[in-house]
Amino acid sequence: MPLPKAELHLHIEGTLEPELAFALSARNGVELPYADTEELREAYRFEDLQSFLNLYYELMAVLRTERDFEDLANAYLARAAAQGVRHAEIFFDPQAHVARGVGIGTVVDGLWRALGRSEENHGVSTRLIMCFLRDRSAESAMETLDAARPRLDRIAGVGLDSAEVGHPPVKFREVYEAAAALGLRRVAHAGEEGPPEYITEALDVLGVERIDHGLRCVEDPALVDRLVRDRVPLTLCPLSNVRLRTVDVLADHPLPAMLDAGLLCTVNSDDPAYFGGYVGDNFDAVRSALGLDEDRLRELARNSFLASFLEDDEERRARYLAEVEAYEFP
Repeated sequence: MPLPKAELHLHIEGTLEPELAFALSARNGVELPYADTEELREAYRFEDLQSFLNLYYELMAVLRTERDFEDLANAYLARAAAQGVRHAEIFFDPQAHVARGVGIGTVVDGLWRALGRSEENHGVSTRLIMCFLRDRSAESAMETLDAARPRLDRIAGVGLDSAEVGHPPVKFREVYEAAAALGLRRVAHAGEEGPPEYITEALDVLGVERIDHGLRCVEDPALVDRLVRDRVPLTLCPLSNVRLRTVDVLADHPLPAMLDAGLLCTVNSDDPAYFGGYVGDNFDAVRSALGLDEDRLRELARNSFLASFLEDDEERRARYLAEVEAYEFP
C-alpha cells in the first residue's frame, strides 16, 4: 500500500501515454508521424522545455471528443490511485484545444465525465484548474475565462503554464483579477526556467496562493524567507526538472535543502507520460537519489494535503492527514 498523497501539479494532457495516443488516433482518424509506440517513446528525449512543448502540442491532435478526454482522465486517475493518490488537482489547457477546433465545453464536459465519478471509481477526490498559456496574449486568456463561465461550477481555479521565459506574470494581471472576482483559486508556474523575480511577481501582482515549480526561489534568500513566513506552497516536480535540464541529475536537486529551510514543498509529476514517472515514481526517485528518510517522505505527503484547495471540505483534509500519520512504511 503506497503512502497516501495529493497531487497538485499535473497537466492532464501530459498523461497521454503512447498506447492511448495511438488508440485515439485510430478512433479519430488522426495520423501520427510515428510508426509505432516505440518510435514515439524515442521522441520523448527532450533538449529543453521548448522541445518538449513542441511534441506535447503535436500529440494533442488525437484528443477530439468528450469520450477522448474522459478516457484520458480515467487512465490518469487509475494510475494515480495505484500510486497512493487520494486527491488530485488537475490542470488543463483549453487554449491549446480551442486553437485546433475543439470547444472548451467538449474539454471540460469530457474531463468531468471522469472526474465527477472519480471518488466512486478510483477513490480519488479531484479539483479542476484551468491554465492559461503564457506565450499567448492576455486577451486570449480573458476570452478563455469568459468562455469558461458557464462551467465554473466544475472549475476550482486558474493557473499559468507553458513557456515561461519572456512572459512575466504581470502580463496576466487583469485576467487574474477577473478570476479572483469570480471566486476562483489562483496558482501560476514561476521560477522553473524564469527568474526568482517571476515568483515575487506572481505573488504580488497575480495574488497566487501556490507557486508551481518555484525551484529558483533558492537564489533569493529574502524570497525564501517570505515563502517560509507566509507558508506559500511550492509544487515541485523532480523528474520533470531532470528531463527538462533544470537540474542536471536528481542527486543535485535542492529539495532537501528547501525542506531544511522550512519551505512548504510538495512532490508531483507534472507531465508523467513524458517525464518518466507518475507521482509515486517521483517519491521513490527522490527517496533513493536524495536519501530522504521516512519522516521526510511523510512530511512531503502531509504538505500535499495542507497545500490542497480543500478549504471547502476540512473534514476530508483532516481524514487524509490522519491517513498519512497512520501510514506504516513497508
